[in-house]
Amino acid sequence: MNKITLCKIISLAFLILWAFFSLAPLLWMLSTSFKPVGSYLKVPPEIFPLNPTIGNFADLIKNAPHWWRWVLNSLIVASIITVSNIFLCSAAGYAFAKKKFIGNKTIFWAIISSMMIPGQVTLIPLYQLISRMGLINTYSALCLPSLSTAFGIFLMKQYITSISSEMLDAGKIDGCSELGLFIRIILPLCKPALAVLAIFTFMAQWNDFLWPLVVTTTVEMKTLQVGLSTLQNKWSTDYGILMAGATLSALPMIIIFFSFQRYFVQGLRLGAVKG
Repeated sequence: MNKITLCKIISLAFLILWAFFSLAPLLWMLSTSFKPVGSYLKVPPEIFPLNPTIGNFADLIKNAPHWWRWVLNSLIVASIITVSNIFLCSAAGYAFAKKKFIGNKTIFWAIISSMMIPGQVTLIPLYQLISRMGLINTYSALCLPSLSTAFGIFLMKQYITSISSEMLDAGKIDGCSELGLFIRIILPLCKPALAVLAIFTFMAQWNDFLWPLVVTTTVEMKTLQVGLSTLQNKWSTDYGILMAGATLSALPMIIIFFSFQRYFVQGLRLGAVKG
């Protein structure tokens, strides 16, 4: 056995082990969601339910009559923010990548540096601003802070930098306006980057918890992640119902991941583009 074959075997074994530890929480969540009451507390634990049941899902619907509204709220917020990021971040990325203006690099790096600021630091100022605007417990409060992100601007700028400027010059010669250049040339060529940005943004907003928790005050306005947290009471926790809710919450993300997996791989390469 040569060294190359041995290295491949070791790498494969490491990847399999890593995949197992990465998927173990997901598999445990799925298994627990189908376990009857009390069986998820057995010692030693049951890896797979011996008597699978859908009772936890039925209890979830019964104990959380607003679950459909939580799903709708999450879908509305995630969709609005995703569409907004696609247009605003791509427009900003185009400006930073292809336009020369005073303070171009300074403004760009100022935006990038904001990525190093933890969200907890800006939480209170954002809340005060939203509160003074009278937007607490509204879709506007849930959406406004994330309509455009520094990560999205960086991602689009790096990708648009790789697009040949000669194509834009040819468009100008043909009489295309600035808006036409952006819509007819830039956006079609940026489809892979736009798909990556849409997937990352939708997943982040679907799973967001802290900000919706802070700005929503009624049960009807809670997003799915915040609503599921209310299923825990002060003295005990029904893990079967919680895992059933977590499973329903994870389904859209699982479907999106496997449907657009190739875009995730492309997203890992976008940051390598020199600008």
